[in-house]
Amino acid sequence: MNRRSFLTTTAATAVVAAAGLPARAADPLKVGFIYVGPVGDMGWSYQHDQGRQAIDKEYGDKVVTSFIESVPEGPDAERALTQLALEGNTLIFATSFGYMDAVMNVAAKFPNVKFEHATGYKRADNVSTYDARFYEGRAIQGTIAGRMTKTNKIGYIGSFPIPEVVQGINAAYIHAKKVNPDVEMKVVWAYTWFDPAKEADAAAALIAEGCDFVLQHTDSTAPQAKAQEAGNVYTFGQASDMPAFAPKPRVSSTIDHWDPYYIARVGAMLDGTWASQATWGGIGTGMVGIGEITSEVPEEVKAEALALKDKIASGEYHPFTGPLNKQDGSVWLAEGATPEDGDLAGMAFYVEGITAELPK
Repeated sequence: MNRRSFLTTTAATAVVAAAGLPARAADPLKVGFIYVGPVGDMGWSYQHDQGRQAIDKEYGDKVVTSFIESVPEGPDAERALTQLALEGNTLIFATSFGYMDAVMNVAAKFPNVKFEHATGYKRADNVSTYDARFYEGRAIQGTIAGRMTKTNKIGYIGSFPIPEVVQGINAAYIHAKKVNPDVEMKVVWAYTWFDPAKEADAAAALIAEGCDFVLQHTDSTAPQAKAQEAGNVYTFGQASDMPAFAPKPRVSSTIDHWDPYYIARVGAMLDGTWASQATWGGIGTGMVGIGEITSEVPEEVKAEALALKDKIASGEYHPFTGPLNKQDGSVWLAEGATPEDGDLAGMAFYVEGITAELPK
């Protein structure tokens, strides 16, 4: 603002005040979201939209939020992000890993807009990243599955072979194996975050291989429905509680609690303290929740799972604690050692005992 316009604005404000008229309220902060799936997926995108609604509830008319759903990863993400920026959103949340390059490209074009990228690792002065330690919840799921399986075969539906998903597979297997040395892990890759038909096919393939527990790193409830149809297969809710399938086949869940983070970051925009940062929260910070463990789970198994949850939350125990070897038998972690976050963030190998081949 130049000196002339400043003086004009100041004079106008003085006239309004002298006349006893109310001053014009500040424009609300505009906050945009893009989702990889529909808000009704009852999983990942649904849970992020619950966080958006929490912003509305917390800040009322101080904010205006909007979203674009079912945005594929790739070029379309750049279009959607640009659209949100041109619509006047000055804080934009991009809620899928594959949006990363699109976020960086659009952020460079709109330096005055702040971007928040979920599960990514690239940052800039106007780009923050945030993630949850989903592997902590997978450790608890593995414990329950390892104790309860009758076939000793546990299935895992992978979305894409990125570190986040590989962490989950390894954590589930390690903890199933700890309580059941005979357990096997079967992995089917869906190569999608949300596609009910592909997810149902993946679940059916795992069930056909004899898996009586099916874990998923995809977002729809299709694997739950397929397990329900089978009748003797158990599942865990992904991202949200998926309560419609409890108490069986869904015996518990990992729940992504984005609300506190979203509220805090919008608050930082409103008070002018927003700065680029990297956040990776887990059970201890409340970002990862464990859903109700249903009556299908024996009481002693439930107690064991909840004790593990408490140890992880307190920091007493890390789900990746040595001795642990890589799939090829080489040493990864010595007795009692735990990995650095950077090592976990780049995890691109299975642990020893998983016989499946990890796609490159």
